[in-house]
Amino acid sequence: MAWTTVPAFHLLPPLFALHKPTAPPCFFSNPSSALQHTRLSPTLRLPFQPSSSFGNQICRAAEYKFPDPIPEFAIAETEKFRAHLLTKLSKKDIYGDSVQEVVGVCTEIFNTFMHTEYGGPGTLLVLPFIDMSDTINERGLPGGPQAARAAVKWAQEHVDKDWNLWTGDDGT
Repeated sequence: MAWTTVPAFHLLPPLFALHKPTAPPCFFSNPSSALQHTRLSPTLRLPFQPSSSFGNQICRAAEYKFPDPIPEFAIAETEKFRAHLLTKLSKKDIYGDSVQEVVGVCTEIFNTFMHTEYGGPGTLLVLPFIDMSDTINERGLPGGPQAARAAVKWAQEHVDKDWNLWTGDDGT
């Protein structure tokens, strides 16, 4: 078994839970003095040797740049989204006369996200859908959580697939 020397400061914060210091770290005003009072040396020996290919994979993943949003795609996808949400929410009794306004809120937030943030598979975020629910509730409109759920469900099923069709990417 190969041993690798790793600086102790590279370990995650539960360091003090694994090794009992002479006093709890919160009693020290200077964090470096807390390390001096532990039974740890400045380096720890770990029973593994990461392969060089592992490091290369991490570097390549960190260097990946997602494409910029495509305005034409954002417009087309927003229109599909609006049409679907209007049809879906019109079937529910909870919206009453507010269905157009609820769909408008959701569409505006989705449109902004598609124009500014969405750059292909892997960039579909949950925050716009949380914003939809919060905005609908803040405006005193009915069914914020239900509308956001319908919106995110549609987006999960369609946006990445539509992006791949739009860009000619087969998803591999």
